[in-house]
Amino acid sequence: MSDEMISFGAKLAQNAALKGDQPAVSCGDQSLTYAQLHRRSNRIARGLAARGVKAGDLVTLGLPNSVDFVVAAHAIWKLGATPQPISFRLPKAELQAIVELANSPVVIAAFEHRIDRPVVGVADLAALSDDESDLPDAIPAISKAPTSGGSTGRPKLILAGQPGVTPRQTPEAGGFQLRPRDTCVMPAPLYHNAPFGVMMQATALGAHLVLTARFDPEATLAEIQARKATWVYLVPTMMTRIWRLPEDVRAKYDLSTVEILWHMAAPCPAWLKEAFIHWIAPGEVMELYAGTEAQAVTIITGTEWLTHRGSVGQVAIGEMKVFGDDGVELPPGEVGEIYMRRAAGTPETYKYVGAAAKVLTDGWESLGDLGRFDDEGYLYLADRRSDMILVGGSNVYPAEIEAALEEHPAVQSCAVIGLPDDDLGSRIHAIVKAQGDVSAEDLKAHLKDRLVSYKQPRSFEFVDEPVRDDAGKVRRTALREARIAAATQPA
Repeated sequence: MSDEMISFGAKLAQNAALKGDQPAVSCGDQSLTYAQLHRRSNRIARGLAARGVKAGDLVTLGLPNSVDFVVAAHAIWKLGATPQPISFRLPKAELQAIVELANSPVVIAAFEHRIDRPVVGVADLAALSDDESDLPDAIPAISKAPTSGGSTGRPKLILAGQPGVTPRQTPEAGGFQLRPRDTCVMPAPLYHNAPFGVMMQATALGAHLVLTARFDPEATLAEIQARKATWVYLVPTMMTRIWRLPEDVRAKYDLSTVEILWHMAAPCPAWLKEAFIHWIAPGEVMELYAGTEAQAVTIITGTEWLTHRGSVGQVAIGEMKVFGDDGVELPPGEVGEIYMRRAAGTPETYKYVGAAAKVLTDGWESLGDLGRFDDEGYLYLADRRSDMILVGGSNVYPAEIEAALEEHPAVQSCAVIGLPDDDLGSRIHAIVKAQGDVSAEDLKAHLKDRLVSYKQPRSFEFVDEPVRDDAGKVRRTALREARIAAATQPA
């Protein structure tokens, strides 16, 4: 390790010494200063050590957004171990599969179901030690190990290629354009990769990370105003729910302190993005496209987007190209599969546990997304190959239909899937969470002038629960399989 880099634990100790009385993390009415976060994570680290956690271990972390989540992550790092974040809502079978892949010695969570690993809470670990003094310095070989189920639902671990280190000298700005002076509002779940990465950056820089325990559209606006937030993270589902608030409700809140708003994790409908660009002005609305694997990244500012409507930006890190099914690179304007490759001479950015990468040749890897480049090198996403629907020989991309549906003011969230059809091969089926009185006929009329006929859903299903999670993710394959299974059940 270079002398310019230090461990996460050493950086937290440095921040505790330099800005000990300044807020590090807040969630609701709970808050810890940098000195308190440092001491508390020392104590929890000793509790973890008493439960057998050692350097090199992956420690499964299944807590909701909370001060405890941030404490636990830093405690894990201080032992030279790796946080392995998961959703606290996981069903038993998926949870068991993940902890077996991780071989976690202990799971930090409050799950009701039993698994074959000890499950403990942060309070349980605090009860094992009252020693808050510094521990010997330890550098985790792997900084994080998030999970991904992808479109198949089969879990895998994605081990980061970077160790748990950060610059000794605090930079003026870090990843996601975070700055030491920022107050960052994070309503998205920390168990997802980007929010977890924001947490890592914010606490290393000495910024103030403000979490919400759950997402509520109006409460998020109230938090931004109350905290005078300068930096905000949202996903398109959250943006939609915020924009669907009555205009007079949105107008009550002062967002003038927001200098940077990032969104990512799912496609953002063009109408929604444009609305936010004009609303947040003069702040900048930023978008990033990448996988958790981080071989390559595109970035686009809101200002750029207005002249490249629908793009996710130009490649800023690594390399990306679009290839056809024959493995030949496609020219600008043609949709194909997006392949990524890390920059020459740079170390590996990840390693899978429980899966294998899809490799074309010469290090080019695919995450299954489809898209096209324009003549200026701006990337436009189509959808995931596994989600594409073949209708009478034509390729249909669910994200395009979902974006059109979400323009209807009554649609809160939706997912589009293909169901078997004897005539067309597949028929388009829309699953909709709506508010107010809206019918399938209303939605058909709404889509009539927005989509060509073969892209219009042939059937609609209205549900009471959102079809996307708090991070805007949807598992279309699981939705499709459940509906096919239900259709084949005997009456």
